[in-house]
Amino acid sequence: MHLDRITLHHLRMPLVAPFETSFGRITDRECILIEVRSEGLIGWGECVADRDPGYAYETTGTAWHILTEFLVPAILDQDVAGPADFQARVSQVRGHLMAKAGLELALWDLLGKRAGKSLRELLGGTRDRVDVGVSVGLQASPAALVETVGRYLAQGYGRIKIKIKPGRDIGDAEAVRRAFPDIRLQVDANSAYTLETAPALRPLDDLALLLIEQPLDEDDIWDHSKLQAQFRTPICLDESILSARHARQALEMKSCQVINIKAGRVGGLTEAVAIHDVCRAAGVPVWCGGMLETGVGRAGNLALASLPGFTLPGDISATERYYAEDVTEERFSLNPDSTIRVPDGVGLGITVSEDAVTRFTVAMARFLS
Repeated sequence: MHLDRITLHHLRMPLVAPFETSFGRITDRECILIEVRSEGLIGWGECVADRDPGYAYETTGTAWHILTEFLVPAILDQDVAGPADFQARVSQVRGHLMAKAGLELALWDLLGKRAGKSLRELLGGTRDRVDVGVSVGLQASPAALVETVGRYLAQGYGRIKIKIKPGRDIGDAEAVRRAFPDIRLQVDANSAYTLETAPALRPLDDLALLLIEQPLDEDDIWDHSKLQAQFRTPICLDESILSARHARQALEMKSCQVINIKAGRVGGLTEAVAIHDVCRAAGVPVWCGGMLETGVGRAGNLALASLPGFTLPGDISATERYYAEDVTEERFSLNPDSTIRVPDGVGLGITVSEDAVTRFTVAMARFLS
């Protein structure tokens, strides 16, 4: 594929409701939409880095720098065979996996359009619908949390994830479990605890949770192995897993029993599939996490989650969960069985609204061959 033009769109999109985690509260979501043109075709990708370095060190600012100064120049006006070739060309750039993942997704979209195949077909997905859940941010009180969870259950979501942090953990989880004793429930700490403070979470073992996600530091694998030995409930690693190598190490150390795979966090779909393969070979379940993606990133996540190893519901909620207006013509809807359909059109299977992109854009950069 000869890459003729690459355009970066820095977007700021209002959320339908504030979203709060252990590291902060946001009312708008920022991302970088990446448009790659090749021989008359257009591929779209999404860099999921947000404005602030809470979840990860990458931000829209750092990703913009890495894309404009290093990644785009490495492939512009070049013949790039596909995602693997792209990764080889940018391998000298250490880290900055979110920036790489956004550009790689656009190449996957182009590859599918050239081949006349959907992304699901290219990745080897086996399902046309994937099981999904919803992630619920911190609320004003346990009672408010129960009310919010009830609304999502009424909408048809079959799995609930609640955010926790010190002081807002056991009481919140117990309140939800009392109100809804039979739902599939899990919690996400986003690295809010230490090995010394995490034992306070032991009462969670009595709540029949699916998993406890990322309780310790984002760069930790070893201490999670010590913590998992103290819990019956599976520990799930998210931020700690940036590669298939990390996944292998975590499983060998018995640091977790589940892994959350986010293509946008691990450098792209190529590495995400590799992590899936490592876990599947080890008999360890995986699920697809979310980063409040637009329809572009959401389409990529749905295709990834169609792979056979994704046996737990993903954080790939319906469009209306986050956005009153999206940048894609397609709006992803929740089916009555708590699934969302995987796009079956060529590439990502979506149509980007240029008008919406223009209205949400706060900065743009265009690179011509």
